[in-house]
Amino acid sequence: MDTLTDVLNHIRSSGALLGRTLANPPWSAIFAERASLSLVTMLRGEAWIVAEAEPHLLKPQDIAVVVGHEPFSVTTDPEASPPPMYIQTEAGVCYDEAGKTPEAIALGPRTCGMQLGADDVMLTGSFATTGRIADRLLRSLPRVFVIPEAAQRTAALQLMEAEILREEPGQQAVLDRLLDLVLVGALRDWFALPQVEAPGWYQASSDSVVGPALAAIHEAPHQPWTIELLARQSHVSRATLARRFTDLLEEPPMSYLTGWRLCLAADLLERKDTTVEAVAREVGYSSAYALSTAFHREYGIRPSQYRRTPIVSESQQ
Repeated sequence: MDTLTDVLNHIRSSGALLGRTLANPPWSAIFAERASLSLVTMLRGEAWIVAEAEPHLLKPQDIAVVVGHEPFSVTTDPEASPPPMYIQTEAGVCYDEAGKTPEAIALGPRTCGMQLGADDVMLTGSFATTGRIADRLLRSLPRVFVIPEAAQRTAALQLMEAEILREEPGQQAVLDRLLDLVLVGALRDWFALPQVEAPGWYQASSDSVVGPALAAIHEAPHQPWTIELLARQSHVSRATLARRFTDLLEEPPMSYLTGWRLCLAADLLERKDTTVEAVAREVGYSSAYALSTAFHREYGIRPSQYRRTPIVSESQQ
């Protein structure tokens, strides 16, 4: 199993906020729902994402990914800053600047804006991710990145555009899965851009030396891996694997394995009502005591305490 697949298996859309905005320039909208990841695309027209000092232009069919909980806006004019049509908060509730629900913008299911035949059409979706595994992905991404239409290699966006217009049983499930596909495609296409330096763990997945060892760790983290066993997976010496692994991921193989196991343990403690002993064995520790010792060394708290009061991870800040 490659690293990106394993990470994304723990980041799944469920009941995601998806919607269309139809408007005539000038317009703006503010997104303050505290999502960990937000996807924005202009199906028709152009707009700017304002989330940091330098706004990012979105041309038709480009896909933008916004990382982090801080509010951001989408506007046709970042200099003039037209008043927002709506401010989207958690649970998908929209307000105007006065804090009132702007009923006039509702144009139908999952659709808001000025009029159905408006010049500009924006499609948005968001992920509410939590946990240590999500952090490993989010830490490697910039605040905003844009994948131009020409660089996109999947048709998931077009499928989502068609599905959002349907009101049929199972629509939310279909949209959740399509949003997952759009995110996976966006990440792969972004990392593949020549000007982008992909994170080490992504590059390592396709490395002839590190890739097999990394895949083995993610396929079966509970196995009693040693540097020798991992080197056998790659058909190289221990020294060769250790050197190449450290060059690409900036830490030795066994250190990476420990970090990944503890990430898994932290997320399992939050999401599963199982004993610390069961979690320990699931992630490759011989006992609850062994897990507790490593967990405390990494996070400064015992697993039983973490379950009662989880540490605020970077994706939740």
